[in-house]
Amino acid sequence: MNEQYLLDLDMRRIPSLAPDVVVIGSGITAISAALAAAENASVLLVTKSSLKESNTFYAQGGVAAALAPGDSPENHLKDTLVAGAGLCDEDSVRKLVTLGPARVKELIDWGTPFDRESKEKLAFTLEGGHGHRRILHANGDATGQAIETRLAQMIHEHPNISVLENHFAVDLLHMDGVCYGMIALDVKGGRFLKIEAKATVLATGGLGQVYRETTNPDVTTGDGMAAAFRAGATVQDMEFVQFHPTVLYLAGAKRFLVSEAVRGEGAHLLNQKGERFMTRYDERGDLAPRDVVSRAIYSEMRSTGATNVYLSLAHLSPKMIQERFPTILKTLRQYGLDLTKDKIPVRPACHYMMGGVRTDLEARTDVQRLFAAGEVASCGIHGANRLASNSLLDGLVFGHEAGRQALKLAECSQPTFPDKRVRPMRNKETIPLDVDDVRASLKSLVSRSAGILRDLETMTNALQMLDFWQNYVYAEEFQSVKGLELQNMLACAQLIVRGALKREESRGAHQRSDFPNTDDANWKKHVTFKRSEFERGA
Repeated sequence: MNEQYLLDLDMRRIPSLAPDVVVIGSGITAISAALAAAENASVLLVTKSSLKESNTFYAQGGVAAALAPGDSPENHLKDTLVAGAGLCDEDSVRKLVTLGPARVKELIDWGTPFDRESKEKLAFTLEGGHGHRRILHANGDATGQAIETRLAQMIHEHPNISVLENHFAVDLLHMDGVCYGMIALDVKGGRFLKIEAKATVLATGGLGQVYRETTNPDVTTGDGMAAAFRAGATVQDMEFVQFHPTVLYLAGAKRFLVSEAVRGEGAHLLNQKGERFMTRYDERGDLAPRDVVSRAIYSEMRSTGATNVYLSLAHLSPKMIQERFPTILKTLRQYGLDLTKDKIPVRPACHYMMGGVRTDLEARTDVQRLFAAGEVASCGIHGANRLASNSLLDGLVFGHEAGRQALKLAECSQPTFPDKRVRPMRNKETIPLDVDDVRASLKSLVSRSAGILRDLETMTNALQMLDFWQNYVYAEEFQSVKGLELQNMLACAQLIVRGALKREESRGAHQRSDFPNTDDANWKKHVTFKRSEFERGA
């Protein structure tokens, strides 16, 4: 885990670019950062796929903001702190809920087509953990797509922003605690590119592909977290991985997320006997927070020997379902399921990483000139369990903040990366390695050991295997995206399991059968890791 760079590259032979600010990512956080920085700086937005290929694009539920009559930022603050199970940073949450409404109003002013009850009145829905109807949605259940489409249009129209699609972020350029930009790999051309910038913004999203079953797109392999860790940044709360409780479970079907808003509109969770069971686990029933619902489903499956539970909307208005959930309705029809009358088989799957690169209230990491925001970052907003629909708001507020702070650096002189090489040349033999096999094994191992319920023995054995794999996976100098992704996934997997082993309690999304209670006296704190600790043998 103490690798500084993945590749040995001669900087003198690599073509280079020098924007004022480089933003790595493609979702709502990256675009918000790019738009803020581009006010008075040249911005290069780099993404390893297309602009639309992000968790933002696939977000169904919506964006939470205290805009409805009778709601307030204080109410939103309270709900977020409760969901976070004691580990939220109140200052961070207060900034989120206070600035959030203005950022959402900005989206509206830019033409984002949020659904309305009338021309003058926005439509709000309810989701688990929220005490008020404060979730804005667009095109029923295609909120992320609507937001991403409008923001991407603005990016392409902006004179100060350039977009580099299909370029993989191999590593951050760094030396002595300072970030100077990044090294990118042209996915289609196979060539490397050096990008030196006055400020670098990480907005690369999560790491869902580390798990066998996930709602995340294929691009979410933890690249930003791993690169920042290699560059010396502190990561925190990596043990807190959120599982979405209701993901379509059919043989051969992609793990399609069935939005939290479905239960918000009144859907019931049923077990194999057709019984509603959630009130046996929590007084909030079907509207309990995600960690509670996921554990309840897991427990129900274990007690009945079933592989899934069911969602039922049969008691609700078919017209409302058709208008409110057109995307889900259309997708399920492909598998012969009718959302208006059939029981939909669902089970939990990896959905969101609460932890990540540690940042302050202005999106700064502890590596100079490096900022991080959105799912790749951890500033204490989500604590031990993210409140539903706070992620898009996080991207809007802290992506904008990261871009604003990057702009301040862009007004200063250009730093020059002092190293001609990333590291001394190494003589080594290339070993035959089946990347797909190691990747599949890693996903299965992490799913078994760091899933909804964890224990000492399983995680200890898993970490031993992960550490063994690093002996030959990290030694390889891949020049393919799949190989580089594997190295990042392995780094993130090690951090997740190490964090889960270290936290000897149960809290939020982190549940241990051998430490079933929450221990505020010893563990109401963050678990952090730094690469330098492993170099010292920590």
